[in-house]
This record gives sequence, structure tokens and C-alpha cells, in this order.
Amino acid sequence: MIAPAGRVDRIAAVLLAHGLILRGGFNFAPDEAPTTGASARSVLLVGQAGAGSWPHFLRWWEKQLGTIANPLDTWSREVIGAVAETFGARAVSPSDKPYLPFQQWAMRAEGLRPSPLGILMHPRYGLWHAYRGALLFEDEIALPEQGETIHLCDACIEKPCLKSCPVDAYSAQGFAYQSCLAHVRGADGEPCRSGGCLDRNARPYGTDYRYPPEVQAFHMAAFAGL
Repeated sequence: MIAPAGRVDRIAAVLLAHGLILRGGFNFAPDEAPTTGASARSVLLVGQAGAGSWPHFLRWWEKQLGTIANPLDTWSREVIGAVAETFGARAVSPSDKPYLPFQQWAMRAEGLRPSPLGILMHPRYGLWHAYRGALLFEDEIALPEQGETIHLCDACIEKPCLKSCPVDAYSAQGFAYQSCLAHVRGADGEPCRSGGCLDRNARPYGTDYRYPPEVQAFHMAAFAGL
């Protein structure tokens, strides 16, 4: 049975009340459905564009008692889990183990490709977007066919995202995790700690969706364990 498209619209409206958006979806072939938990025939990805969800998350966080190790992940699980319960889905998270192929799902759902920084490049949001979870359904969902998406990195000649990091953390050889981490934690890492990744901020696309400094500082602190 193929679920009516109206259900997708209702899900999108509920998520939007929390600053989250649907990020596309697709129906699994019989041999590619997730094998963890219950069976699934389709998936809808849930995420954000820009910092639209940040005020909603902050209001939730301010009401919490005690220390929460991963507050944004916890909030995302609560919101997406409640939506899943309402609409007869199963909620999954990028941090679930064993890990699910969220990046591959995203590439298929929205036709995106990775930037040199590894983050998927979106034709509208640039690098200022994220996936917070997904909804798995036991039935198929009627979705429009995904057309070809422009990959902005192909048109970017200067590649400023590979020239702004003071320790050259990103290169053709990949991400130098330890070099980045040591710099962010060190005495010279204050610009990165307070304003986010310099390479990411050098990207010329999607600047209208750039995370505010406080949001970037939050994510950098989580990355560096500060």
C-alpha cells in the first residue's frame, strides 16, 4: 500500500512547529531496507536549514534539570520520536548504533554530493544544514521523483574552503582530525571556538543560512569536548 501524500504534508507541518523540516525521502528496494529493528519500506529524513530549530531547542534546554551529555541529540530524539509515534513510524538517529547510512540516504533523497569538507553541499543552504533523524515506515510513501541537483562545488574555482584553516585540516588526503582538534583546543584556536570552522565559513554559498556565532560555538565545543 502506498501512503497518501497528505500524510507527508501533515508530518512536515508538525516538524515545522519545532523548526525542523523534512529533507526528502524514498522507498527502499526489497534488498536494501534497514535490518535493525522492525521492517521498513520507506524513509523520510528530518533535519534543519540554517538555525531555524535553534530557538526551539534553547527553550527546551532551559527547562531541563541537571546535565545532559548530548542535549541537541536528546532534543532531536524527543521531537522526532513523538512525531514517529503520532504517524505510525519508527524514529532513528544518526548516532544510533549500529550506524545507519544517513549520508547515503541524504544523497539519494535530495541528490546531494559531498563538499571538500565532507559536508553535503546543498544548492540553496550551502553547508548550513543538518540531518537530525529519520522516520521509517512499514509502507511505501508517494513522493515526487528526485530531479538532478546542481553541485555548486563544481562551479567553485578558488575553493576558499580549503585555504582558510590555519592548520590545513582539510585537503585532498582527507580531514586531519587530530590537527584540527589540537588547534581548536589550543591557545590559537579562539577564532574557531567562538565563530566556528574557518574553512566552512569561507564557503561563498548559502550565506543567508549561515549559523549564528553562538550556534557555531556550541557545535565546536561539542566537537572539541570543551
